[in-house]
Amino acid sequence: MKCPFCACLEDKVIDSRASTDGASIRRRRECLRCEKRFTTFEQIEEVPIMIIKKNGARESFSIKKIREGVIKACEKRPVSLDQIDALVCFVNESVEKMQVREVESQVIGELVMKQLQGLDEVAYVRFASVYRQFKDVSQFMRELSSLLKK
Repeated sequence: MKCPFCACLEDKVIDSRASTDGASIRRRRECLRCEKRFTTFEQIEEVPIMIIKKNGARESFSIKKIREGVIKACEKRPVSLDQIDALVCFVNESVEKMQVREVESQVIGELVMKQLQGLDEVAYVRFASVYRQFKDVSQFMRELSSLLKK
């Protein structure tokens, strides 16, 4: 670490402590040349995941948007907020496990629908109708009939 006082690149760490939220580590250092002390903070570099929309546009991955969509689909259904949070957490973890910088929105939509299907079929159909943008009743009926076959 470069000393802010003399620009020397050699120092020693005197003390290390995790921040209260655990998101960073505070280190007290002492320059080996000028013997002055300074503080540095170390944290994980978060690389944003980009979503590739159907039209090719890109935007940042947003758990908030997924949660809002699931809440809307589950409106007036016997689905608790804990169940919704678990679903959203599963989707977030699944995306992070992919270890990619870009994900197509279709992949995320399918993840959400698969989880909703096991949680509440009405919420699943609501979400699917918005996500898949049914053009007419026949598309909607095909989705319902495939759901009923399962």
